[in-house]
Amino acid sequence: MVTSFLSAVTAFIAAHPHLAYAAVLLLALSESIPVVGVIVPGTAVIVALSALVPTGVVTLWPLLAAATAGAIIGDGLSFWIGYRYHREILNIWPLNRYPALVARSEAFFARHGDKSVFLARFTPGVRAFIPLLAGVLGMPARRFYAANVLSALVWAPSHILPGVLVGASLSLFGSATKPLAVLLVLLVVLIWAMIHIVRFALYRGVPALAVAAERIRIQLGTHDSAWARTIVNLLDPSRPDARGLALLALLLVGAAWLFFGVLEDVVSGDPLVRVDAAIYRALQNLRTAPGDGLMIAITELGDTIVVVAVTIIVFLWLAWKRAWRTAAYWLGAIAGASALNTAIKVALHRARPGELFYTGSSAFSFPSGHSTVNVVLYGFLAFLIARELRVALRFPIAFGAASLVLLIAFSRLYLGAHWFSDVVGGLAFGTVWLTALGFFYLRKLSEPLSATGLMVVGCAALAVAGGLNIYRHHAFDAERYAVKFVTPTMPADVWWTTGWQQLPARRVDLTGEFEEPLTIQWAGDLTSFQAMLLRKGWRAPASWSPLNALTWLSANADPAALPVVPRPASGRLPSLTLVLPNGAVPRVSRLVLRLWAVDLELADGASLPVWVGSIVEERLDRPLSLFTLAWTQPDMNTSRDVVASELHAGRLAVRADTATANWDGRILLARENNR
Repeated sequence: MVTSFLSAVTAFIAAHPHLAYAAVLLLALSESIPVVGVIVPGTAVIVALSALVPTGVVTLWPLLAAATAGAIIGDGLSFWIGYRYHREILNIWPLNRYPALVARSEAFFARHGDKSVFLARFTPGVRAFIPLLAGVLGMPARRFYAANVLSALVWAPSHILPGVLVGASLSLFGSATKPLAVLLVLLVVLIWAMIHIVRFALYRGVPALAVAAERIRIQLGTHDSAWARTIVNLLDPSRPDARGLALLALLLVGAAWLFFGVLEDVVSGDPLVRVDAAIYRALQNLRTAPGDGLMIAITELGDTIVVVAVTIIVFLWLAWKRAWRTAAYWLGAIAGASALNTAIKVALHRARPGELFYTGSSAFSFPSGHSTVNVVLYGFLAFLIARELRVALRFPIAFGAASLVLLIAFSRLYLGAHWFSDVVGGLAFGTVWLTALGFFYLRKLSEPLSATGLMVVGCAALAVAGGLNIYRHHAFDAERYAVKFVTPTMPADVWWTTGWQQLPARRVDLTGEFEEPLTIQWAGDLTSFQAMLLRKGWRAPASWSPLNALTWLSANADPAALPVVPRPASGRLPSLTLVLPNGAVPRVSRLVLRLWAVDLELADGASLPVWVGSIVEERLDRPLSLFTLAWTQPDMNTSRDVVASELHAGRLAVRADTATANWDGRILLARENNR
């Protein structure tokens, strides 16, 4: 489970907090290095790691000291490079790839003088170039370091304390606080990565798309047909909205590719469907009463009754303004998205993760109706508002609409109302429908609208309709979305004879791919199983400390002394890992046993947990006698038989139709005290 992964990450950071402090120092330092500071998500990760302070995993004062020291050292290093190599450094790769950013930074320095060192610390873009330019332009070191130290003393608390505040608020989630804090770290990094991916796509994709559009326009210019003239008109670079059309085209292509990719996986049962189950279980394990209340309220903002109310109120306002064409597109956008979403649901008949008392077409899962319709509703509303505003005000409108839509979509995942692929598919499909309508809407000049009036009407409609819906249905929805998961049970004798075949045959990694076979199942206490194997010569693997990790850089390390890479199975990290030097070739090979928990308990007087595991041989390779690599061997039978010979109470059972060239399909079954 992802939950166990987050817990393991938290435990690792708690055991080695110096690594977190070192990471903060290096990230703060990297923020001041030209080019590197633009690429590395230093600020985002520092803020996210600060959320771990209230959990006790890291301590506030060392974190502040590390961030401050890193900021001072980074600026000082950048200043020294500029002071030492002068303007010639700006002509060297990769700095010569950013002439616009260098020019912008020089203008910033010329405008603010010595104060620019302090101000740039809080200014994206020029942040990584100003210290270098201060050295290039010969700023006195005494004045530079005064501004450098002062800005670092302000910068570090301004980034860390908000993260601490967020982490403190997570304490409302009880026992899930630490996993949620680590999840926040991962989400911040993911959001940062997505933002930069989108920026890169726009930076590289839009110009390439403009070139392709011009070629298409030239080719279609020779065709005398209505559809050709329409496309040529849309692709005319002299149109004032040509850039907007290019962005819509890029978004349309990307969203369509994503939707059909998800649809293919859902229909064929590819790895994404197996990832669905891991994400579903992870989020259900993170649920708490305060979290449920918040997420139920958010999902109620996206309910059908709210969507209909907002649609009608905005339509009436558009009709009052006599914006008939916009009103028609508005109704068509929402009604069309809802109808197409329903048609796909009925065609696929995909079941929801659990019983939520939905009826009719709503009982089906793919794609998520909340995700699809709300993308279109608030996306089109933001589009209409943003068109009437100057460029600087468009981003807050788009960001607000996107945040609301993504929160509604996430609430569906959190509450277990949809699979992950349902939500992603719904967002992608809604985006396709929205951008396609945008193309046709932009073909002609539409009626001028009041951005302020439309925003007030839309927000008021959402507040009133959403508030009433929450007030009327929150108690019922709290019961509908309550956690209902119960660990399945099975009689021990049934598991011993045939029931074991219901458990997975192969390990599923985080990408949903099938990996090595699970050649052992154990029913009982894990400590007793571990004790049995320790008496047979097995040992716990070396921990992942900085010193032990360095043993992989040695060409003569003992196989048993090397840390073991933790491999997840369906989102869970191993609950037990043991190693055994291979007696035949002890210096170059070892056996590795991993056991993972599964959702099954045996009823045998007292409940017995069940574990599944793999036993593999890792052969060590030492390229050029410089470092060590471990390769899993394809033979799955010999290593399993070693354990079978040590567990006299176990038996080998054959799983039908699973035999391959490297695995005979047999699984070792063992249980505590042979019960």
